[in-house]
Amino acid sequence: MGLYLAVFDGDEELDGVEVGSYDDFSWFRNTVVDLLESGVAGARFPTLILHSDCDGQWSRSEAAALEVELSEISQEFKALPSITYNSSWQCEAASMFGIKATNLHDCFFDVDGEPLLDRLISLARMSQDRNLPILFQ
Repeated sequence: MGLYLAVFDGDEELDGVEVGSYDDFSWFRNTVVDLLESGVAGARFPTLILHSDCDGQWSRSEAAALEVELSEISQEFKALPSITYNSSWQCEAASMFGIKATNLHDCFFDVDGEPLLDRLISLARMSQDRNLPILFQ
């Protein structure tokens, strides 16, 4: 099952990010915990890490905290070496979109080959700008 994060204004979708599967999102968050939180879940990035996938949304105020956390993760991932992709679709997408991971930041992208952290930061900003939640679909 895929995870789609989106901001809606009523029935109108303003923006969305198709992350991949829930396992892909867990792999991303586990990588954050392992490499940036020294294995202590939520020690530095509680909004991202401690939020349950079942919760259904990040509120506007949570999106503000999420943006800060994601920006910091993005900067730190850019300074770390790349790793092996988690799933076959990522290998296929990297080949199709010409993604050459030179650092950890480049290893995480959405199903369209766009950098995952950049897309999530953009979604968090839209949530704040429009005073709308980020919904888990």
